[in-house]
Amino acid sequence: MTYQKPKSFDNNLVVIGAGSGGLVTAYIAAMVKAKVTLIEKHLMGGDCLNTGCVPSKALIKAAKIAKDMRSSDGFGIKSVEPEVDFNQVFERIQEVIAKIEPHDSIERYSGLGVNCIQGEAKILSPWEVEVNGQVITTKNIVVATGARPFVPPIQGLDQVNYLTSDNLWELRENPGRLIVLGGGPIGSELTQSFARLGAQVTQIEMAPRIMPREDIEVAEYVTEVFKKDGVNVLTEHQAKRVEVNGDQKVLVCVHNDQEVRVEFDNILVAVGRAANVTGFGLEDIGVELTERKTVKVDEYLRTNYKNIYAVGDVAGPYQFTHTAAHMAWYAAVNALFGRFKKFKVDYSVIPWATFTDPEVARVGLSEAEAKAQDIPFEVTKYGIDDLDRAIADGSDAGWVKVLTAPGKDTILGVTIVGVHAGDLITEYIQAMKHGIGLNKILGTIHIYPTLAEANKFAAGEWKKARKPEGLLKWVEKFHSWNR
Repeated sequence: MTYQKPKSFDNNLVVIGAGSGGLVTAYIAAMVKAKVTLIEKHLMGGDCLNTGCVPSKALIKAAKIAKDMRSSDGFGIKSVEPEVDFNQVFERIQEVIAKIEPHDSIERYSGLGVNCIQGEAKILSPWEVEVNGQVITTKNIVVATGARPFVPPIQGLDQVNYLTSDNLWELRENPGRLIVLGGGPIGSELTQSFARLGAQVTQIEMAPRIMPREDIEVAEYVTEVFKKDGVNVLTEHQAKRVEVNGDQKVLVCVHNDQEVRVEFDNILVAVGRAANVTGFGLEDIGVELTERKTVKVDEYLRTNYKNIYAVGDVAGPYQFTHTAAHMAWYAAVNALFGRFKKFKVDYSVIPWATFTDPEVARVGLSEAEAKAQDIPFEVTKYGIDDLDRAIADGSDAGWVKVLTAPGKDTILGVTIVGVHAGDLITEYIQAMKHGIGLNKILGTIHIYPTLAEANKFAAGEWKKARKPEGLLKWVEKFHSWNR
């Protein structure tokens, strides 16, 4: 397709979507004094603020309090069965969203110099975007339209008011017998939370285990924790159809070629997310997609139109709030200054966490990935049951596992399972990003008693396993002679 390029432009940049990727793109553009318009058809802050990261963490906190109330006997405080007021739990979640909302608000971004428009964007050409009946011209476009919950074509599912991460937050009462479809991060976090808040939860995953992106030992450990929380975990169960007979609702699954029937009151679909790539003009102008139905971008985050960029969930390959923000810097800088210098997006050190209890955090390679890619590695593991602060807190479960290059202290990957793992792994993220090895982590003072000492002790385990035995024998003789 050929389009007439305008001789001048209303904007240096138009950003479509005000989630993490779009907000950061617009922020950077405004900070370097570009004229930028940010278009959002629904809510500023996107999924993360309104239906994702923020509300789910507020829910997880409520669930953790309920669990602690049931298990406080060990601290000398009488345990009680909590009376969970679901209405109040979910009203607090909305209060949390409202408290954070100003960070992402139109008022804030307008004050920063961003032209914020609420309405549905329509890309008419590589340089024209229509919104609210107005056509605005722009030298560059950044697509940051995010993703939505993927709903698989399960027969009969449309007969019930199924839940997703979009409408889940409208709940105001105990969902009762709740099926959670999906064993990934979202499904696992919500599974545990609802179980701790008093729902009867069955988690169904078609793969051999939940949390398939992590090592088997992690999946097995979290599964056992879920079972202790009262979750019925069904792996290798493929959902086939929903049957409704009066008030009775049944999900029929296939397991080992046999049908398994699971009765439910509510069903939550959490099997993944699909990129938002249609309905705003990409298909009309011929922007190319990948096989995964995400926007196809090059190493500079450009589409097949070199002035149209894409960031975040709509482009992938990672669907995390922090990677969307990371990509946004590259898109903004390349769009505004690419004629002088372009930057290739850096995916070399991508961390993530699943906020179950205990948390699971990872950066770099897992053991399974290293084996699959034939990358040589050595493993060092430190058990958090040895950590003084964790013992004092009663949270002495989990481990730190570090993969290093053979014969070196170079970090290839780290997995932490434990309380605040998502915070603790930051030290290793920084180390990998800046080429810091385990020797320097070991040589860094960590405050006692803190959970962060686990990182130093893991480095100590690595060092202890590589002590110079031959030299130490000579040193022992020296000390003996010197006595």
